[in-house]
Amino acid sequence: MVVIYIAGSAWMVLSRSFVEYVVWGWDNLPRTLLMYYTNFISSPEGYFQTVACNEPELAKTVVNSDLHYISWDNPPKQHPHVLNINDTTKMIASNAAFARKFKHNDPVLDVIDKKLLHRENEQLFTPGGWCSGNPRCSKVGNIHRITPSPGSKRLRLLVTRLTWMAKFGQKQCI
Repeated sequence: MVVIYIAGSAWMVLSRSFVEYVVWGWDNLPRTLLMYYTNFISSPEGYFQTVACNEPELAKTVVNSDLHYISWDNPPKQHPHVLNINDTTKMIASNAAFARKFKHNDPVLDVIDKKLLHRENEQLFTPGGWCSGNPRCSKVGNIHRITPSPGSKRLRLLVTRLTWMAKFGQKQCI
């Protein structure tokens, strides 16, 4: 058997069928790869993707995105570039749901709060359908009142696009 080794992100969601395949192992691939990846520094960045992409039925279920905006130095170092105010335009344009790494209290976090989360200065909660109080969102109101925010709409579009790409076999296991 020829195994194609895949590297990826350490952040992932595993389906029940994938976990059952790894745990019950109806073939020897998951166990063999587990022994191989035991000696790696960042085993999760390769093990799960390699298992999934080498099993034809599971490869069809791979969505090749961890929903993060991460900027790497050139040449890449062991850790990602620390994001700052200069990365704001590219980060927002990526439409990623998450981003990393930031310094504590960096001004770029205030930009994210204002432009993406629509939070005002010192506001405790991100505005939502459950907001209450004066000033707005100073208290939690009816937690059962949910209205989609612009951010949730962006996330829905992102997840829809990624699942359609996976459904039609685009950018899987690369």
